[in-house]
Amino acid sequence: IQGSRVPTPSMETTIMTGDFLMTNKLAYDLTTPRNIPLTDLALPFTQLFKWGDPERGDIVVFEFPGNRDEIKNTKIDNYVKRCVAVAGDTLEVLNKILYVNGKEAPIPIHVQYSRNYILPKDFVEPEIFPKNSSWNSDNYGPIVIPRKGDIIILSTPNIEQWKTFIDREYGKDVVKIESGNIFVDGKETTQYKVLDDYYFMMGDNRDNSLDSRYWGFVPRRNVIGTPLFVYWSWDSNIPFSDFFSLLASVRIDRIGKIVR
Repeated sequence: IQGSRVPTPSMETTIMTGDFLMTNKLAYDLTTPRNIPLTDLALPFTQLFKWGDPERGDIVVFEFPGNRDEIKNTKIDNYVKRCVAVAGDTLEVLNKILYVNGKEAPIPIHVQYSRNYILPKDFVEPEIFPKNSSWNSDNYGPIVIPRKGDIIILSTPNIEQWKTFIDREYGKDVVKIESGNIFVDGKETTQYKVLDDYYFMMGDNRDNSLDSRYWGFVPRRNVIGTPLFVYWSWDSNIPFSDFFSLLASVRIDRIGKIVR
């Protein structure tokens, strides 16, 4: 098990800012340690045993893969989001409604929207994933979630959309474009074979969540576990220097709450 604090409102009101969660790291598999405790020093880790994978609807704790154009995040951050699509699924958001494989996805009981309007389809959010797409968070996709063994056809028009994805799989900058030709790890190619299964994560606070719509897919190797329950909760917007106000903000009703 592992304790973690929730610093953002992206999963409200399923999980609140200032909740402290107990995470089950054995929910899907058993691995060797991923980092030196209390540091951002990553360790090469090995999956020792595996008995499951995240499913649609699961709330998942995972290592943040990095912002959209980053090969790797500069520090080790564990995020908590809801898995809304798994490897091989086709995902689309139409006027805020989420569809997976052509069917409307189940709506989490505590899902919420902070905006009372819908971004039009022709409104482009330049920071959206993948790079150079013409989508926004309310009208997104369709996009296919990569699956291990999938073959991606590469071309000069789409290579910018796949460059960071491929670089992340290698853990370094391996995609180059020279004289209109595409090279991956020094070899000229027009296709790429995916090395891992991937997941699409979204926050239940749909209009206030930086999630896979902005930074991309989560690889299976980044999955840590799933939260069990809230063991402490208070208003983390109150500074620790104002300790008595912070203590007075303790949410007794959330302590022991099962996360689902």
